[in-house]
Amino acid sequence: MRLPKAATGKNAGGGYLDGQMLIAMPAMQDERFARSLIYVCAHSPEGAMGIVVNHPVTSIDFPDLLVKLDVIPAADRIQLPPQAGNVKVLKGGPVETERGFVLHSSDFFMDNSTLPIDEGIFLTWTLDILKAIAHGKGPSNAILALGYAGWAAGQLETEIQQNGWLHCAADPDLIFGDAEQKYEKALRKIGIDLGQLSSESGHA
Repeated sequence: MRLPKAATGKNAGGGYLDGQMLIAMPAMQDERFARSLIYVCAHSPEGAMGIVVNHPVTSIDFPDLLVKLDVIPAADRIQLPPQAGNVKVLKGGPVETERGFVLHSSDFFMDNSTLPIDEGIFLTWTLDILKAIAHGKGPSNAILALGYAGWAAGQLETEIQQNGWLHCAADPDLIFGDAEQKYEKALRKIGIDLGQLSSESGHA
């Protein structure tokens, strides 16, 4: 996978949102992103890439996925470490939905497979991290996203200007916490009550 070249340093170059959360406005027209909270993994003049962190996959859990991907045999499912049972499987976005992307804490790194993003949050996209988690050698915090969200050059900036997205600083709870509560928590973080939010409002 080729990611947009990340800006050097947090929000370098003025306005880049690497390591920030995008919050879909309630009036979002694209149903794929309705009430979505997205962690921005890369943002540059070439475009942007992020992971939706609050839409769980209800049809399969992480141990089931390990078996489906032949990471472990079915017989080993009951022997997985507790850490593996805590990994949530999420709908990461509409691009490459058959592919898994793991957002995780910084206590795990693989050469040529792990991208440090910001504030101790890394992204790894190979099966090796799933094998490590299955054997109790993975990161302390992780979510597995199927697919990702992508924007062409200038597209995300245009959507923000058209009041499609708000944004806020990321924190571990917004990434690894209870998926059902993340959207409202992100809004509260920037002082917005969902019940009072107008679809016409913007956020600088």
